Amino acid sequence: MSRTIDLVVSVAGLLILAPVLAIVGLAVWLESTGPVIFRQQRVGLEGKRFEIFKFRTMVVVGDARGPIITSATDPRITRIGRLLRSTKLDELPQLVNVLRGDMGLVGPRPEVPRYIALWSAEERDTILSMRPGISNPATVQFRRESELLAIVDDPERYYREQILPMKVKTYVAYVENRTLRGDLRILGETVRETLFR
Repeated sequence: MSRTIDLVVSVAGLLILAPVLAIVGLAVWLESTGPVIFRQQRVGLEGKRFEIFKFRTMVVVGDARGPIITSATDPRITRIGRLLRSTKLDELPQLVNVLRGDMGLVGPRPEVPRYIALWSAEERDTILSMRPGISNPATVQFRRESELLAIVDDPERYYREQILPMKVKTYVAYVENRTLRGDLRILGETVRETLFR
């Protein structure tokens, strides 16, 4: 049932939002040089790695690699990128990930391999037992994450030592107590938060 809902909503979303996707893609392309879509390797169901899709929100500077964690004041973020991040429109291409089966609409957020390595074996077994999702209880709880990271001296360390452990606990609790009604509530909260942000 959950996978059927994921397929129906992702297809409908991509069709309905096609004009928005086109406009956002054009805006990203016009503002700065680089690919319109940002791709990054994440860890999904049963430890399988996949590429997550987002609209690019930062400038591309040669082969230089900055920190993985991005705060609201990161100078690499473009003007259109700030708008996309604040409205979560940069996440829309993940509907393609849902359609492909890499992700679901609701589930633990997929992390990069280096952060998965910080989880205990039990946490990995639990969290990676289901498809990661676009939204989950932690998404709502940490909706101001980038703003919080902007006021600390070392955003990546703060994320690794403070935020990530809280997210992991939330993910485990979600997986162990997941219901369809709960998923629908999370989707509703996410949409409401995005629209009125």
